[in-house]
Amino acid sequence: MRDHPDGWLNIVGAIIGCIGAIGAILFDAGLVWAEHTTAHWQESLQHSSGGLWLLPLIPMVGALICGLLVYFFAREASGHGVPQVLDAIVRRGGVMRAKLGFVKVLASIATVGSGGSAGAEGPIVQIGSVAGSVIARTLGVPRRSVGTLIGCGAAAGISSIFNAPIAGVFFALEILLRDFSLRAFTPIVIASVFATGLTQVLLGENEAIFAFELTGYVFTAWELPNYVMLGVVCALAAWAFTLTLEGAEDLVARVRIHPIVKPVIGAFVLGVLGIAGLSLFRAFDQGSLVLSEGAVPVFFGNGYEMIRQLLDPGAYTLADITWGAMVLLVILMCCKILATTATLATGGSGGVFAPSLFVGATVGGAFGVALDELGLVPDVGSPASYALVGMAAVVAGSTFAPMTAILLLFELTREPKVLAPIMLAAIVSTTIARKLMPDSIYTAKLRRAGVRIGTARDLSVLRHVHVSSVTPTPLPREPVYASDPLSKLITLHAYHNVPDFPVVDAEGRYIGMVTGADMRTALIDREAIPLLLVAELMQTELPAVQADETLDGVLEKFSANDVSSLCMTDAFGAGKPIALITRANVMSRYHAAMDEG
Repeated sequence: MRDHPDGWLNIVGAIIGCIGAIGAILFDAGLVWAEHTTAHWQESLQHSSGGLWLLPLIPMVGALICGLLVYFFAREASGHGVPQVLDAIVRRGGVMRAKLGFVKVLASIATVGSGGSAGAEGPIVQIGSVAGSVIARTLGVPRRSVGTLIGCGAAAGISSIFNAPIAGVFFALEILLRDFSLRAFTPIVIASVFATGLTQVLLGENEAIFAFELTGYVFTAWELPNYVMLGVVCALAAWAFTLTLEGAEDLVARVRIHPIVKPVIGAFVLGVLGIAGLSLFRAFDQGSLVLSEGAVPVFFGNGYEMIRQLLDPGAYTLADITWGAMVLLVILMCCKILATTATLATGGSGGVFAPSLFVGATVGGAFGVALDELGLVPDVGSPASYALVGMAAVVAGSTFAPMTAILLLFELTREPKVLAPIMLAAIVSTTIARKLMPDSIYTAKLRRAGVRIGTARDLSVLRHVHVSSVTPTPLPREPVYASDPLSKLITLHAYHNVPDFPVVDAEGRYIGMVTGADMRTALIDREAIPLLLVAELMQTELPAVQADETLDGVLEKFSANDVSSLCMTDAFGAGKPIALITRANVMSRYHAAMDEG
């Protein structure tokens, strides 16, 4: 495989695409079954009890199942999945355990299927990424290509679950890898196409999830200000969604409650919110917008049925769609944000794409109703078009991935008439959201954990270049111990011109370093040199590096420690110094890698 990496990666990408499609189909079938079963049970419970007070029960059972699965089998299966994949790519060389995929499937079905407010993209990305990671390790793929195969799995999952092959490719490239090189692009495209093709063959259909058509609509320049303003409003909604989820995750992390219990409490909060929401929506007449039909609140689960309603131009044609409907849509948006927060921040398993789409549809629908009341929607237009554009704008603003959002919404609806407004609003939303918050909904949690995701080309290069390719500075053969006199280092420096000196213990293990700057400080008082020991100048907090580390991690260590070099230790766990890695040589290797393309 190392002799023909590109050709082999393409073949492996096709295999991963097929595996991802099968996984997505099975996951979706299990999720649909769970949702239908939950709806039936909720109707039976409410009919037998004569009220809504048992509404939280089934989500709490699903949350308990999720909590047990996550706690005992795979802790990283909690939450919305994509941050865990990013963390594996950045910090662990793409290593993801095989059982994580199975646990994620069951935990997500238990969470979303029982009414938890989340989507399918997080689980399916994590499932596909696990498949790519396991296959890469099994076949002995070079480390620099492991991330590409993880991207193949993620793209296959997105392509299959949403029937959106182009969006699947850009999700992997724009959000996960941040690498648009041809080496990464080709196998990911192949994986996405194979996944989509196999899904369509096995299911016997090729329909858009949210089929959408605006008969006679023509986008005109007069609507440009409307869509620019919608982009700004959606950026604010994405900001509120991200900050609410981020703040709740921090709060839950500080609460000392057993991890199994936390998602159950979140499901209880979700159920109480559902009772309040259903009671409110049933108390007011929404006209042709149906917000209270059925025993399950419309903001439970993935919310696809409500999204389809908001994308139906016919839902806005009656005279009773007024300012009151706009207010109810804003309330519905708030309910969805709080419901998703209660589900995911407490440890439930699911994705944030579907909630983002839901929030965008409600924001856009409310905005469109307001414009319609003001007479600013063309005669051939509809608030439904603003609901569609709002979906793309909120996804773009929350993920900082406008290309993925634009292509995803086009493939989910296959309506080209609003493609230009989608592009405009998505870019405006992303721009404003980046000003409001430093991290996307995917990277905020990682930033708080000290993990930098960075951007595109430069960080992609740093992650693919290992310390072993950096020119090392050899060490003197004679080891330096903490009990040695400082004069010994001065003599070694004169003969070997080594800038810094690693210090070892009696077994030869690295325990610290004496830097050249510290030695120069000591030389100011030459009369004290014979009295000083190495231990008195040694810095014990300086970290070591290993040959298999990538340059992004090494530069983080240099940034945290103001030194010119770090000690490289052996890779066999003994921790014995073998060379020095200087900051200058790391940067030289980085620039060389950039020139190599």
